[in-house]
Amino acid sequence: MSEQVSPTVFHFLERHIGKKAVVILDRDFGYEGKIEAVSHVPPGIWLADAEAVVLRATLANPIPRIVSREKKSEIFVNLNSVQRVEILSSKEKQKE
Repeated sequence: MSEQVSPTVFHFLERHIGKKAVVILDRDFGYEGKIEAVSHVPPGIWLADAEAVVLRATLANPIPRIVSREKKSEIFVNLNSVQRVEILSSKEKQKE
């Protein structure tokens, strides 16, 4: 197991397999998709029905919002490059 990723991160992600998530890689970019699998070596997650997303925040609205999407099919995201993972609630899924 990678020394940089806590085992509790894997437990968290494995509990949410099949749910939709947003994976933030940096302040302005990330991916949204359904968690299909969690890999320990290399540490990462597989997202199905994925979209690359661009995030923006302003002084008036400091919470980053998705402003652009690009369809991607399936993608592997290495956890060493992830800043944040957000699991979307069923309410957020219904908005789309």
